[in-house]
Amino acid sequence: MRLLSLSLLMLFAFAPRVAQAEGEVTGEFDYYVLALSWSPNWCALEGDARRSPQCDVEEDHGWIMHGLWPQFHRGFPSNCQTSQRPPSRSMTAEMADIMGTSGLAWYQWKKHGSCTGLSAAAYYKTARAAYEAVERPAVFRKVKNDIRLPASVVEEAFLKSNAGMEPDGVTVTCKSGYIQEVRICLSKDLTPVPCGRDVVKDCALDNALFTPIR
Repeated sequence: MRLLSLSLLMLFAFAPRVAQAEGEVTGEFDYYVLALSWSPNWCALEGDARRSPQCDVEEDHGWIMHGLWPQFHRGFPSNCQTSQRPPSRSMTAEMADIMGTSGLAWYQWKKHGSCTGLSAAAYYKTARAAYEAVERPAVFRKVKNDIRLPASVVEEAFLKSNAGMEPDGVTVTCKSGYIQEVRICLSKDLTPVPCGRDVVKDCALDNALFTPIR
């Protein structure tokens, strides 16, 4: 009987965390990850095939904000239950200048913004503040032709342009041979912090493809 009781106690102790693989309690996280995507590379990999308005020839997107993600030291919350109202169409449309499309702004709120404990308006305001707080190196906008370069060069450029950032707070990812994203770890007040072990996974390519703004 004592063994059964102990088993039940263990079951109840662990059940909430298992049930919260998605739909965690909103507002509970350790730090943010600001994900910056190089738009021309995303368009070459996916966006052109989708006919995304982000990739229209008249657009001038370089580093766009993929998202501002609440993160645990290990893992991350997503699709949290929140009492906050979802963003209006005007809210998401206003984010398209830095996120490429209103659709991405909506998706990021649903998956990640809902876990911050903020209202939709406050989440977008915080996301924009994080985006504007990071100096995006001008050198990348001067690229005129497809080039191949070590992923480490991209990280070094961001570190050089942003005093206070440290190598363990910035990581570069690749996808299908292209530079994909720069991910920068920030505290809840948007100051640079070290990334957790599951975020620091630098791309090791020394000949990653980087395409110019069209």
